[in-house]
Amino acid sequence: MLLDPRPLYARAAAQVGELIHTVRPDALDSPTPCPDFDVRTLLSHLVGVTVRVAVTGETGDGLTVDAFAPGIDDDAWSTAFTEAHARSVKAWQDDALLATPVRVPWGEVPGAAALSGYVMELATHTWDLNESLGHPLHLSPEIGEFALNTALHALPGPDRPTGIPFASATPAPEGTDAYGKLAAWTGRPVTGVA
Repeated sequence: MLLDPRPLYARAAAQVGELIHTVRPDALDSPTPCPDFDVRTLLSHLVGVTVRVAVTGETGDGLTVDAFAPGIDDDAWSTAFTEAHARSVKAWQDDALLATPVRVPWGEVPGAAALSGYVMELATHTWDLNESLGHPLHLSPEIGEFALNTALHALPGPDRPTGIPFASATPAPEGTDAYGKLAAWTGRPVTGVA
């Protein structure tokens, strides 16, 4: 029987939505632990990926959607994410989708594996954003553990070849929580225990 990641996906998306709601305009140009993204670019990616999750559930071809959402005003990030989140949860209501093969950036996989991968991505970027904003949100340990386990099974490592969208793993300090371990496994520098 396939694990149903939909409840954790819904919670992971709600968690990042809560965090996006705390973003102030003066933080949009701030760097994030993901070296290619400032906060604004990360928000664009979070909205784009969440729309991609919705399209994957609706049509099975998430690769038709850009991983970034262009044209969103700086005061509309929270609204854009909330709408994408609601659409993505609705798109995955059919139980049959969990076993249906779907196309995602890492290949063709059953829907349950696709959605698990997106929980991992959302949790990783939630950590990025929470770090950038000075930890305004206490992150759900259950989501962090699920995302870490998904990453450990799905990502090659610790040394990543070219073409993998995550850098090689970095060391995680002793006592690091699941999010810190996830961040380290996905190539972020983790400097201490949050």
